[in-house]
Amino acid sequence: MTRLTRLFQRPLDPAELLIRGVHVLDPRAGLDEECDVLVRRGVVAEIGPAGSLSAPDGGEALDGSGKHAFPGLVDPHVHLRTPGQEYKENLETGTAAAAAGGFCALIAMPNTAPVVDEAPILTSLCDTARREARVPVGFLASITRGLAGTELTEMAALRDAGALGFTDDGRPVSSAGMLRKALQYQRLCGGVIALHEEDPDLSANGVMHEGTVSARLGLAGIPSISESTMVARDAAIARYEDARMHFQHLSCVESVAALAAAKAAGARVSGEACPHHLTLTHEVVRTLDSRFKMNPPLRGEEDRRALVDALRSGVIDCVATDHAPHARHEKEVPFEQAPMGTTGLETAFSVLYTDLVLSGELELGILIERMTAGMALYDLATPRIAPGEPANLCIVDLGARWQVGQNGYESRSENSCFHGRTLRGRVIMTIAAGRIAFRARMLAAAAAHARGAIA
Repeated sequence: MTRLTRLFQRPLDPAELLIRGVHVLDPRAGLDEECDVLVRRGVVAEIGPAGSLSAPDGGEALDGSGKHAFPGLVDPHVHLRTPGQEYKENLETGTAAAAAGGFCALIAMPNTAPVVDEAPILTSLCDTARREARVPVGFLASITRGLAGTELTEMAALRDAGALGFTDDGRPVSSAGMLRKALQYQRLCGGVIALHEEDPDLSANGVMHEGTVSARLGLAGIPSISESTMVARDAAIARYEDARMHFQHLSCVESVAALAAAKAAGARVSGEACPHHLTLTHEVVRTLDSRFKMNPPLRGEEDRRALVDALRSGVIDCVATDHAPHARHEKEVPFEQAPMGTTGLETAFSVLYTDLVLSGELELGILIERMTAGMALYDLATPRIAPGEPANLCIVDLGARWQVGQNGYESRSENSCFHGRTLRGRVIMTIAAGRIAFRARMLAAAAAHARGAIA
């Protein structure tokens, strides 16, 4: 099975479009200038000086002056809740949220109901994506049956059915012996093992970061060593087995140190960080707003800064949202009783641009590089803005201000930890795999008006 058949989406007409005078920023392609970008039949046909290209016959022209074009963002860690929990999210609403956030591809986790631990379940899920997904979606299957940590899945059969890799995300693989067996199986069937790192004996019944705020609130805490000791253990196993391993949603300074040490020692490991861990700390939990409850939890300022530094240096390879939608009634309960998780697809770029780029903590080019790097972890092509490449573009108005949730969400769920925040930078169009997956309402109205005038 080729890499192209491991991403699935519904059929849409390929884009025929000229984006005129847009500031193109693609660090990998060496582009950082105003250009015309011509898309024909869903492929980047030409890139030329601003004002030099003409719109394709029967296509449309978009005035990109004052706007930026980035490679489409990718997210290697989302929860789309299908199958079995569609009251929280489904493939249509989740991928609509992704498109609105500038994402051109996603990788979904298997902790659904039922768990994606058998080939027929995965095959059915891929078929659903072919009918419903607005942007290409790939899927991870579980490492162990039912996420129970006691019996390996038939990883080879799941790979043949389309799995990009394997994870028990939501739960750790507590047994070192079980993880070693999974890595040995992985060597035979391919794919990447991605790990939610948590020692259940240390995290126990914790509901937030263990620290001064948890002590003040009287809430059970989750110590950072619950995560970092597992990262160190599993990195050592990966190095011993010479296996590929990816660490999900890292949250603390000790985990960063463990990842850096493993890379320096030659281990084939990678890591991701989430927008909420990169921009928020446990101080916000003083409000007891359950939208700030997630796993791993928001930690201290030292941890946040370590994550940003690691993202800048490349110790942390990519950004992932860990988009985790929940129904309103599930979150509107006392903090201790609420499920963990926050949505993130619609806000990720704007939050990181507002809090990290505009503050001077991170360069815009580095942010774009990290927000487009996730697919390479699973041997998928990284989006690039270059002639002959599939059109995967994110068009953004960096000057725009908008309030999160003011006009609702594309996602079925509203549990954004950034709800009510005023952010800078708004996605106005997303082209995913050559298809227009999202356009802002003002652009949609303008396009409709132009079609009417032509008719």
